[in-house]
Amino acid sequence: MKILIIGGAGMVGRKLAERLAKDGKLGGREIEALTMFDVVAPTAPKGAKFAVNTATGDLPAKGETDKLVANKPDVIFHLAAIVSGEAEQEFDKGYRINLQGTQNLLESVRHTYEKNLKKPRVVFTSSVAVFGAPFPEKIGDDFHSTPLTSYGTQKAIGELLLSDYTRKGMLDGIGIRLPTICVRPGTPNKAASGFFSNICREPLAGKEAVLPVSEDVMHWHASPRAGVEFLIHAATIDGEKLGARRNLSMPGLAVTVGQQIAALRKVGGEKVVARIRREPDAFIQKIVAGWPSNFDPKRALALGFKADNSFEEIVRIHIEDELDGLIG
Repeated sequence: MKILIIGGAGMVGRKLAERLAKDGKLGGREIEALTMFDVVAPTAPKGAKFAVNTATGDLPAKGETDKLVANKPDVIFHLAAIVSGEAEQEFDKGYRINLQGTQNLLESVRHTYEKNLKKPRVVFTSSVAVFGAPFPEKIGDDFHSTPLTSYGTQKAIGELLLSDYTRKGMLDGIGIRLPTICVRPGTPNKAASGFFSNICREPLAGKEAVLPVSEDVMHWHASPRAGVEFLIHAATIDGEKLGARRNLSMPGLAVTVGQQIAALRKVGGEKVVARIRREPDAFIQKIVAGWPSNFDPKRALALGFKADNSFEEIVRIHIEDELDGLIG
């Protein structure tokens, strides 16, 4: 089996590659080669018993996606995108990367596998940002997609394209709407949702963090571990069980910022929580106000996708996986 990860230098792509290297298999099939692609050089996972190739490039550039699928990977994970805040501020860049890059990939798959009876499984990471207010108490599987941000619009179009190319038999696609992945390791980025991780990650590392919204803001979360499990399951699930509806909202945890802080306090103590500084940001507040906060993902749960048990568990996962069990 050959696998391609587009967006392999990102946090989720890196963790996915590490998981594949550890398992050596995907869906019971031995992995023979993995390609990791991004705009910056990805880091190959340690201990892989299969060939790992890393590559850099500009996804929407002419011919780039043709090169990526030339060796006909069996599974393609499309994780590459510029994040929500940047997509909102950089309109042209957002559409070029998040939409044109995606459409180029689908077109390359269409033509490269045209004579192949078996088409590749394409796993597209979408977002809960495809939904826009006003929201019901919980967003079910039949709620309409009316995004209120450029990022959400780009992801919604990507979902429609994925479904149509699948319907036409050009590929075997599944789109998974990820909750906000929290607590993300690394450093703060331009994602409008970044503060959800920042207010946990930075204090746990002994650093100050800024909270730009009120504590009553509720959001939908999943740990990096859960995010990788979503991707693995999406890559291996029987496509016939999905039917024509190829895009799914993933399960997660609906918690308020205040509940996040309470979980952080329970795990790390008052000293850690005291490192959070309240600093309202109207730009972030406006974006977050247009996002959904709670879901009823019955289809995903019925299909075997699983969420974390509590936000406290999410905090402990970060400490275990990123801090060697130590709190700063």
